[in-house]
Amino acid sequence: MKIAILGAGAWGTALAVCASRSRDAEHAVSLWARDPAQVLQMQTSCVNQRYLPGVRLPQALAIRNLAGFATDGLGGHGADLIVVATPMAALRGMLQGLGACQTPVVWLCKGFEPGADTSADVSQPGLMAHEVMEQTHGHLQAGVLSGPSFAQEVARGQPTALVAGSAHATVRECLLRAFHSRTLRVYGSDDLIGVEVGGAVKNVLAIATGLCDGLHLGLNARAALITRGLHEMSRFGVALGARAETFMGLSGLGDLVLTATGDLSRNRKVGLALASGQTLQQAVAALGHVAEGVHCARTVVQRAQQLGVVMPICAAVVELLDGRFKPEQAVAALMARGARDE
Repeated sequence: MKIAILGAGAWGTALAVCASRSRDAEHAVSLWARDPAQVLQMQTSCVNQRYLPGVRLPQALAIRNLAGFATDGLGGHGADLIVVATPMAALRGMLQGLGACQTPVVWLCKGFEPGADTSADVSQPGLMAHEVMEQTHGHLQAGVLSGPSFAQEVARGQPTALVAGSAHATVRECLLRAFHSRTLRVYGSDDLIGVEVGGAVKNVLAIATGLCDGLHLGLNARAALITRGLHEMSRFGVALGARAETFMGLSGLGDLVLTATGDLSRNRKVGLALASGQTLQQAVAALGHVAEGVHCARTVVQRAQQLGVVMPICAAVVELLDGRFKPEQAVAALMARGARDE
């Protein structure tokens, strides 16, 4: 199977390594990077030093310049599966660049596309990935690969389980053939909306949990925050058309627990940094990677408001990120809410 992965960040590189090393199937995998200097560095050192240091790239993995994909990628390369491994903000441009594509396309990004207007009362907030796809390529056989996964662990061959979300059975089956292996289990789901919502909202909730841990509020508070956060995620997802049971699976509860508690979580690190007194700019700059929760928190709350869904934890995160709350004020606002049935 020929697999083209567009975007050589940590997650795209990890999946490329995993597919290239698979002993259960022989794949021809190519990893396409935007930066020519990064392409040369990976080709010469067999390591993605910028995004995944310490992980050796298999010799069978082809490293290529993304600029050449539009001209010879679909024709000369003849991929059986295209994986878009860019941040959410770059998804629209990548999909538009595919042209009249008949190949199954999946994305790895988790979040919402930034809206054109970032004001609090925006009437057209950002879109989920499948909505971006519908605007650019409504005909695509497409889906998402999501779930609880840190790139470093996947690249090292540590046991991981993911979910392939798509309305198309052929796409789900394609993802299973591409990535299911002895170290990586891939489960299928036809609830694309639910899989995407879980992957997006858990990043916002991870910022809140990092804040909780950074303020040393205790394990009781962390458990309450994760549990009530899952409730927010589920109600929001159902209002968007997802199934409630999806949020008890890998892309909901599984991804939330990992991202909210794992030391490798970038979004959790943002919350920890804010709790320590750093500014948002300082926290993001220290990461060196994209923390999608920072970019999509406002959109989550905006879309929830349009749907009449109350999301107090996510709303408190937005107030914190926008500088209207200090960390202690965000906690106080949540604890001051009136009593209610669970």
